Amino acid sequence: MPVAMPIPAERYTLVAIILHWVMALGIVALAIIGLVMTHVKLPPQSLFQLYQLHKSIGITILLAAFLRIGWKLRHRPPILREAMPPWQRAAATWSHRLLYVALFALPLTGWAAVSASPFDIPTVLYGVIPWPDLPILPTLAHKKQAEAVLENIHDYGAFALIALICAHAGAALHHHFIKRDTVLRRMLPGRRAAQTKDSAP
Repeated sequence: MPVAMPIPAERYTLVAIILHWVMALGIVALAIIGLVMTHVKLPPQSLFQLYQLHKSIGITILLAAFLRIGWKLRHRPPILREAMPPWQRAAATWSHRLLYVALFALPLTGWAAVSASPFDIPTVLYGVIPWPDLPILPTLAHKKQAEAVLENIHDYGAFALIALICAHAGAALHHHFIKRDTVLRRMLPGRRAAQTKDSAP
């Protein structure tokens, strides 16, 4: 008796959609907080609280990235059915790969910089959960230099991630408003977003 082949999903699963938008909102929050921390003169206590919030959201994004990868391995994303030139498919594939690299690299370099800091300020996620330093880094002989290098990598990586996200969002909006296909709707929650055909004639 022939085995029925599973029908490919037309859109992402609800879990994937939630993780995607939680991470997107978290990254926007991190970018805003990072700019405020580095460009606005604040009282020491307010600055400390912002740093703790920045670290808390960063670790949350790191954990969400692990969940997203695990979920993606168990639940294949929908096939991109829209006709696209090979170079656009390649660009989409590599931009997603670079986004995942950045989503792991940014929190890890931030965590590493905090771990190497000579100030030894503890990290408490959302003021509730103590978070450990990475191993080895707190015992370095030249912690200040290591912290400076890691902070530079983190800062430049943040600008690279913002550029990738802008390109990613721009491509999604181009598909939605110009090409009028289903690329963006596959990642939007709600029943109306689940429709696979354009409502426009």
